Amino acid sequence: MLGFILGTSDGKNLLKDINRYTDDLFLSVSTEYGGELLNDVKCKVLNTRPLDKKELIDVIKENNIDIFCDFSHPYAVNVSKNAVEACSICGIEYIRFERESSIEKYKDKSLIHMIKNLDDFKEKIKNKSGNILNATGVNRVSDLINMNLNNRIIHRILPTKESIEKAINGGAKIDDIIAIKGPINYELDLAFLKNYDIKIFLFKDSGKKGATEDKVKSALELNIDCFIIEREKIDKHNVFYKEKDVFNHIMENYIVKNKNLILDKI
Repeated sequence: MLGFILGTSDGKNLLKDINRYTDDLFLSVSTEYGGELLNDVKCKVLNTRPLDKKELIDVIKENNIDIFCDFSHPYAVNVSKNAVEACSICGIEYIRFERESSIEKYKDKSLIHMIKNLDDFKEKIKNKSGNILNATGVNRVSDLINMNLNNRIIHRILPTKESIEKAINGGAKIDDIIAIKGPINYELDLAFLKNYDIKIFLFKDSGKKGATEDKVKSALELNIDCFIIEREKIDKHNVFYKEKDVFNHIMENYIVKNKNLILDKI
């Protein structure tokens, strides 16, 4: 069986291509919403909650997974660490799909500030006034609010019941929540930045599919400071940057070697 950890829009087209040959797949996402996005993908097992390292090891053994493909978000570091270690313990191949960075060519701009974490962010904006747009996700809402900044913080989050409840429970006011499904394009980013009179834009380097460059361009257009959380680097093997390369690797190292599992002739 092939195993997949999915945390972004990446991988869905790959799964459809793989479905031409097999549905012998274990798919893992962290939420029921993520599972709903895979309704048109055929698989043997769909998990819709986070798995720790022990649970990943159990999953690999119970489902006889041969190759585990990690398509988790670039900032889901613990997910990748657990997957790497679980695959090593079980003696199976780990594959990582990594979104390429979209900000390298902008790093020398005076309005671009790379930060390691929220403590770093707080230190660097202590003398900056104006509204903040937090586009790092709902998990950082309470941390930002607990910093007790003088700035108004607008939080852009997914439009799910769970996300909105988490934001409100974390201390966000209804007027300070934008609930919308991304990715957000340049024109829409401009509209949000103007409408909420944003002076500080906080986001992650989520790559092309995360519309990172659209965020940067819209902020620079309006002379807004961008604070971008850097990706944490971990030791990974078999890293691919294009879905077609992952597909070719799987075809060569799994599909061709397991012809008894395929649905169509190769």
